[in-house]
Amino acid sequence: MFRAAVVRSERVTPSVQRVTVAGDELDSFDWVGFDQWFRLFLRRPGQEELIAPPVTGSGWWPAYLAMPEEHRPHCANYTVADFRPRASCPSGVSELDIDFVVHRGPDGALEGRAAIWACGARPGEPVVLLDQGVLFDAPSDASSVLVVAEETGLPAAVGIARSLPQDAVGRLILEVPTAADRRPLHAPAGVEVTWVVRAEPAAVPGAAALAALREHVPADDRGYAFVVGESTLATAGRRHLHRAGLPKSRITFSGFWKHEARVPAHA
Repeated sequence: MFRAAVVRSERVTPSVQRVTVAGDELDSFDWVGFDQWFRLFLRRPGQEELIAPPVTGSGWWPAYLAMPEEHRPHCANYTVADFRPRASCPSGVSELDIDFVVHRGPDGALEGRAAIWACGARPGEPVVLLDQGVLFDAPSDASSVLVVAEETGLPAAVGIARSLPQDAVGRLILEVPTAADRRPLHAPAGVEVTWVVRAEPAAVPGAAALAALREHVPADDRGYAFVVGESTLATAGRRHLHRAGLPKSRITFSGFWKHEARVPAHA
């Protein structure tokens, strides 16, 4: 567990709010790049103190569930958007960036506890992080790398692109809600970046990326694919790649969330 506090919160694209946290305990954070992710613990509305569950030999989840509801913090999974150790950080303290997707309902109001928290986060707000390592696991003999994600997987994709060796070859297929959500990526010269902008605001996130992926055929069976984001994108993307000749052992997929169709008010 790493305790830290918010130092700033800013909108970096129309659909992404970036919260930067800092603290002395982050000096010990072992940042390895790629899609390194963590559990983020936040105070619930009305809680005066952030009490983190203890981490024991049997893990943290049972202790978390055993906490009284009035003390149990909100928990969600996020990827390290960037990390600046104390020695190279202008502020003189270790900083970690977290990107939150800004979801809005039909009336334009913010949706989602984490997004609401991020947009309203003020300096000094406490957080706790539990490092969970990386999912990205490209074999050393991978002939190419394919990364597919919608906006919830964008921090992972950005981190992977930045961490790949400079002689890497492959492709990134990245879906975003608006053209303004595209951003410069630090990817090797041999990695093609395809941005897919959703045509309709009400479209299911990940559907456009999946359509682009279905047009992609692996060059051989020695590549490696990383497909994350909405559940259908992850599972259907894996199915397509396997049918196209990529072994299941060379596909990492993870459905971060599942889209629930909205029921019209008059239905």
